[in-house]
Amino acid sequence: MTTIPNPIDLLKNLSDVEFPANKQDLLRAARQHKASKDIIKALETLPDHDIFDDPSDVTDALSTMR
Repeated sequence: MTTIPNPIDLLKNLSDVEFPANKQDLLRAARQHKASKDIIKALETLPDHDIFDDPSDVTDALSTMR
C-alpha cells in the first residue's frame, strides 16, 4: 500500500504540468521539482493508460488506490 501524499505538496510538484496529462508527464514534472520519494512512489502506482484532465483528477486517482 502506498501512502497518499499531501495534496498541497503534490500540487506544488505538478505546477508545470500541462493538462490533460499522462502518468509519464506527471512523473517527469515531479522529478524536475525534486519531489519526495513518497510522491514519486505514489505517482508510479497510477495506471499507465489513464489521462488526467486536471490536478484534482490526480489526487482523486491516488486517493482511490489505497
